[in-house]
Amino acid sequence: MKFRAQRAQIALLLTPGLAIFALFTVYPIIRLFWMSLCDMSFASMLEQPFAGLANYREVFRDPTFWTVFVNSLVYTAVTVPGQMALGLLIAILLSGIKRFSVTFRVINYLPVVTSWVVFRYIFNTEGLLNYFLWKVLGVTSGNIRWLDTRWSGLAVAMILGIWKGIGWNMVIFLAALQQVPQDLYEAAEIDGCGAWKKFLNVTLPGIRGTVLFVLIELTIGGFNVFTSIKMITGGKPAHQTDTLLTWMYYKAFSTGKFGYAAALSFVMALTLGLLAIVQFRAMKSRDE
Repeated sequence: MKFRAQRAQIALLLTPGLAIFALFTVYPIIRLFWMSLCDMSFASMLEQPFAGLANYREVFRDPTFWTVFVNSLVYTAVTVPGQMALGLLIAILLSGIKRFSVTFRVINYLPVVTSWVVFRYIFNTEGLLNYFLWKVLGVTSGNIRWLDTRWSGLAVAMILGIWKGIGWNMVIFLAALQQVPQDLYEAAEIDGCGAWKKFLNVTLPGIRGTVLFVLIELTIGGFNVFTSIKMITGGKPAHQTDTLLTWMYYKAFSTGKFGYAAALSFVMALTLGLLAIVQFRAMKSRDE
């Protein structure tokens, strides 16, 4: 009787959480998957005729999809290692600072809370950067259209993405570095290891779990980039600087092709799942 009462109590405590999870997580996923199999748009909002895999075929046959897919891959491939390397470097430097350490941490974290709107005015055709290069330094003969071509617009977004992400990486790596036993550094120093060997043989193995966590989080964040592209380039010219999420938003809320957008979301989720598996196996093989 006591065991049954405990089970009933556990079930009673779990039920509200499971109900909320099912209502706000499981049901939306199932509903979204059903939408991806239907011809759902502004014109067929009520009927929602079944279309099978037609939306998925449309996604893969769409040239713009491959453009934005490559953009997302490039953005992730550039910003993820950039943020991790610079964030870890600053964390290592700050871990050795005793005075004014909090001040330096706040200064390095400020870009995280800086608005993207500011950067659009800096890199605009008639923005601050062009004024400085042309009017002040005289190194250009006119205004450069930084945001009006595909790769220059993406380059600006990637540079700013790295800059804004350094602070978050610094905080995570700084916390991880504090958990590495100092005895290991002392033993390495006795063995004659320099700073670089200490980093390779003590620091990196000690924060390997954190590196994997940050790698997966940043990869997901890279594929989910939205605000910077929307605010800085707006997908121009002709969606050439769009990423998967901004293209999905455009197809859903500008063209009303909800079925296409739903199918694209599952393609994106599958891609992220495969990348996560590859990252896990790569880290596991290194441990072995």
